[in-house]
Amino acid sequence: MKIAILGSGALGSVIGGVLTEAGSEVYLIRRSAEYVRIMNGEGLTLHEGTHRRNVRVRATTDCSSIGTVDLVIVLVKSYHTKEAIEMARPMIGEHTMVMSLQNGLGNEEMIAEAVGKEHVLVGRTYVGGVMLDPGQVSAGTKGKHTYIGELDGQVTERVKRVADVFNQSGLATTVSDNIMGIMWDKLLINVATGALCGITRLPYGGLYSVPELRNCALSAVAEGIAVAHAAGVELSIQAPEQAWIKAAEGLPDDFKPSMLQSIESGMPTEIDFINGSVVRWGAKWGVPTPVNSVLMACVKGIEYGLGQGRS
Repeated sequence: MKIAILGSGALGSVIGGVLTEAGSEVYLIRRSAEYVRIMNGEGLTLHEGTHRRNVRVRATTDCSSIGTVDLVIVLVKSYHTKEAIEMARPMIGEHTMVMSLQNGLGNEEMIAEAVGKEHVLVGRTYVGGVMLDPGQVSAGTKGKHTYIGELDGQVTERVKRVADVFNQSGLATTVSDNIMGIMWDKLLINVATGALCGITRLPYGGLYSVPELRNCALSAVAEGIAVAHAAGVELSIQAPEQAWIKAAEGLPDDFKPSMLQSIESGMPTEIDFINGSVVRWGAKWGVPTPVNSVLMACVKGIEYGLGQGRS
């Protein structure tokens, strides 16, 4: 399968690397010319546990040089989605699938608006990646599952074909007929910890040591569950404690979620697509979301203070 990874940061590099190893024709797309130079010259080194391996990959900054692909996997930050999809147009043909594996909610609508709903697949992955240095990535694929599906819940041949390619590469992948429920489950996990870590600047060890922060997290997740139920979304997470526990499973005390990493780097966060999604959907379905509204406001205030305020 010919695949383009649109947004080849740590996670995109991991997924692109293992798909390449399994025989797919994969292109890693990133704006950084230095990243592209290192990847094409030295390859991608994946560190997994005590093992490391080098993968010869194709990297580029120019989507127009690739030609039409079978699958575009979208992994840019959510606030770059519209711009990235416009850049990716030369790769999207009549039968190209465009699949978001991004955090939060709302990306799938932006992609559908840009390229047409008929092209869109969505998914959520628990695969992990941390960029150690350019071309050096810590990969977490063992025991980490990926779920993909059609927006309407149909189990189609094309989505099964994508799952087969992922599974053959060692990325454990399931086709779901309830992908919206899975997306909300992952959203609730992000709601539990992301904003609170960003606001307090605490990694997980600190976050999980303060009872008041736990109580705040549970309240935020409870709002999300209430909103999802009002919208008719079928969740596997039924109690706030489940999201709180799942968020920390298998992770060290020094783990920092992406929202904290973004703030520490002085970059915008994805707050609008995480806690902000709970607030938007709550307004739509008439469910109050005061805790998520406050968390969103605090993170936006931090962004503004860092000179990254967005209108």
